[in-house]
Amino acid sequence: MTPIAIVLMVLVVLLIIALPITWKKAIDSKTKQDAEKIGSAEEKARSIIDDAIKTAEAKKRESLLEVKEQSLAAKNEVDREIKDRRAEISKQERRIQSKEDTLDRKMDAMEKKEADYAAKEAKLKEKQKRIDELYDEEVKQLEKISGMTSEEAKEFLLKSVQDDVKIDVAKMYREMVDQAKADADKKAKEIVVGSIQRCAVDHVAESTISVVQLPSDEMKGRIIGREGRNIRTIETMTGVDLIIDDTPEAVVLSGFDPVRREIARIALEKLIVDGRIQPARIEEMVEKARKEVETQIREDGEQAAFEVGVHNLHPELIKLLGRMKFRTSYGQNALKHSIEVAELAGLMASECGCDVRLAKRAGLLHDIGKSIDHEVEGSHIQIGVDLCRKYKENAVVINSVESHHGDTEPTSLIACLVQAADAISAARPGARRETLDNYTNRLKQLEDIANGFKGVDKSFAIQAGREVRVMVIPEQVNDANMVLLARDISKQIESELEYPGQIKVNVIRESRVVDYAK
Repeated sequence: MTPIAIVLMVLVVLLIIALPITWKKAIDSKTKQDAEKIGSAEEKARSIIDDAIKTAEAKKRESLLEVKEQSLAAKNEVDREIKDRRAEISKQERRIQSKEDTLDRKMDAMEKKEADYAAKEAKLKEKQKRIDELYDEEVKQLEKISGMTSEEAKEFLLKSVQDDVKIDVAKMYREMVDQAKADADKKAKEIVVGSIQRCAVDHVAESTISVVQLPSDEMKGRIIGREGRNIRTIETMTGVDLIIDDTPEAVVLSGFDPVRREIARIALEKLIVDGRIQPARIEEMVEKARKEVETQIREDGEQAAFEVGVHNLHPELIKLLGRMKFRTSYGQNALKHSIEVAELAGLMASECGCDVRLAKRAGLLHDIGKSIDHEVEGSHIQIGVDLCRKYKENAVVINSVESHHGDTEPTSLIACLVQAADAISAARPGARRETLDNYTNRLKQLEDIANGFKGVDKSFAIQAGREVRVMVIPEQVNDANMVLLARDISKQIESELEYPGQIKVNVIRESRVVDYAK
C-alpha cells in the first residue's frame, strides 16, 4: 500500500469521524436559535393578544354606549309618537262627540218635520178626497149636459185627434213628395228622354213556331217518309214537332225551345235542297245544322258585345248571350232588349258621372239567365246571378242582375240605372206584345185591388192598363185622405202585380148636388 493511499484512507476516516460531530453541533446551534425565535414570537403574540383584548373591551364599551344612546333615542321617539297619537285620538273623540251632538239635533229636527209632514199628508188626503168627489160630480154634470158617457167622450176626442193627425200626415207627405219631385223630376226626365232619343234598337218579334216553305206539296210525303219514319227521325233528333197540314207548300215547326226550332229549320231546308230525305241523311243534316247554329250563336254573342262596347267577357257568357237571340219575352227579343238596356244604362251613367263601361256590362248581362231558363230550375234572376258568380263578374254587375226586378235592394247607382233602363225598354210602345188573356186579367186585377179599399165607389183601368182611375165616396174620404189612399193602392199594386213600366193611380173625389126648379 502506497503512502498516498494510506493518507487518503486516514483522511476518509477522519472525515467520517468529524462529520457527525460537525452535524450535531450545527443542529444544536440551529435548535438554540429556533428556541430563541420561538420565545420572542410568544412574547410578541402575548403582547398582540393583550392589545386585542384591550381594544375589544374598548370597542365593547363604545358599542354598549352607542346601543344605550340609540335605545334612549328610540324610546324618546316612541314616547313622542304615543303622545301625538293620544293627542290625535283625543281630537277625533272630540270631533265625533261634536258630530253625535249635531246628529242628535238633526234627528230631533227630522222627527219634528216628519210629524209636520204626517199632518200635512193627512190634510192633502182630505183635500184629494174632496177633489175626487168634486171631479165625480163635474163628470156626472158634464155627462148629463152632453148626453155622453166618459168613454164615449174619450172615443170622440181620440177620433178627432186621429183625424187631425191623419190630415197633418197627409199634408206633410204631400209636401215632401212635391219637394222631392221638384228637385229630381226635371233632371231625371232630361236624362231618360235624352237616353231614349239617342238609343234606337229594332225589335224582332219571335213566336213559338217556324214555317219552312216547300217547293211543292209532293215534298210533304217525302218528309213524312214510309210509315212516318222520316218525320219521326226529325222529331226525335231535334225535339221539335212537325205539323204537316193542308197549308199549301209549307211545313210548320213547333217547339218551346227556339234554338232547337232553328236547328230543325236549317236541317229541314238542307234536306229539301239536297232531296235525299232518309234517316241516315237526316241525322247528318241535323248535326251540321247544330254546328252551324252553335257557330251562329257565338258570332251573335260576340257581335252584341262588340256593338255595346263590352269586352273581356267569358267565352261561355258570349255563347249564352248568343242564345238569347232565340229567346223572347212578351214578344220582345231578349238579346235586342239586353242591347237596348245596355245602351240606355250607359247613356244615363254618362249623364250621372258613373262608370259607363260597367253600366253597359251590367245592362247587357242583366237578363243572361233567360238564355238557359228552359233548362235550369229557378227564376231567370237567380240563374243569372249564379252564372255571373260562376264566371267571376264584378259585384256591381251581380247586384244589378239580382235587383233589376226589385227582388233585392240595389247597392249601387249603376244597379238603379239598369233597373230604370230595363223598365224603359220593356215599357216602350211597340216593344212587347201581351196575350189577350194576360191583358184582360191584369186590367181586372187592377180594378179589384182598387175596389178593395174602404171608401172606393168604383174604379176603371184605362190607357191599356197604364192608369187606374179610382172614384171615391166624398162623405167617407176627404181631400187629405186621398193622398194616403193613392199611396196605399200603389203599394198594393207593386206587391201583387207584375207589369212592364209603371201604372198611374188617379184618385178622384167629386161632390154633386142636384135640385130642380118647378
